[in-house]
Amino acid sequence: MKIAATTLGETAGDLFAQTLKLGYFLTTIALFLVFVVTLVIQLRSSHYNPFFYWTVILSTSMAGTTMSDFMNRDASAKYLSGGATKLGWGPQGLGLGYPEGAAILVSILLLIFLGWKLSGMTFQITEIVSFKGEALFWSAILVSNTLGTSMGDFLSDSSGLGYLGGAALVTGLLLVLLALMKVPAVPNVLLFWIAFVLTRPLGATAGDFLTKPVAKGGLDLGTAGSSAVLLALLFGLMAYAHLQERKAGTAALEGPEAHAVSLDKAGRR
Repeated sequence: MKIAATTLGETAGDLFAQTLKLGYFLTTIALFLVFVVTLVIQLRSSHYNPFFYWTVILSTSMAGTTMSDFMNRDASAKYLSGGATKLGWGPQGLGLGYPEGAAILVSILLLIFLGWKLSGMTFQITEIVSFKGEALFWSAILVSNTLGTSMGDFLSDSSGLGYLGGAALVTGLLLVLLALMKVPAVPNVLLFWIAFVLTRPLGATAGDFLTKPVAKGGLDLGTAGSSAVLLALLFGLMAYAHLQERKAGTAALEGPEAHAVSLDKAGRR
């Protein structure tokens, strides 16, 4: 579900910013507002709801895509294809470059984790129940998805690995993390956050592979069609998770009742 959400975040972010030519600046503002709205709905929910949770993950992924592009890119021919000199209204980008942008985002993410550590609250996401804890969690998610986009674009565009090579490298690193789960000395919480960051560049490289021209190593399926298919896939997975959650809740409620009924029958006998 995370890979589907991050890949959709890449294709949908590019759909608004590049295909529809809204530009990185306007798209970043719009998608950040979408993130705020989805986050408010999530924070107001009294229990875990897969649709709310994964919608926020998706909104952070889309916003992270254009935030990263705005930080790292500019209006040069390197980033604007087809002879275009401008993409949408407003600033075209800060032009920091992928390494510099990633370094800034890593620093911000580390500061969030430091503040989280100093607050004394748990890093176990299943035990985060306070507003402050959720605020720290979603801040880390937004920055990690923005960082992951920078890493993915660097692997695809600047490292020489290409889209498939970048995806293969990240997949290999995720498999290493999977193996490290069997090592007792390595905290699973640490592995979770590393994996959470790494799934974003996997989504970025996979999204670019689906949408970019064949001449650049992509499949040229287009941002609109790819986003529609990925959205259907993600909603299908969310529906499945929602059914599983309802079954678990029903079983939890029926357990005590069934036990009481069995005790009552035993008493009657």
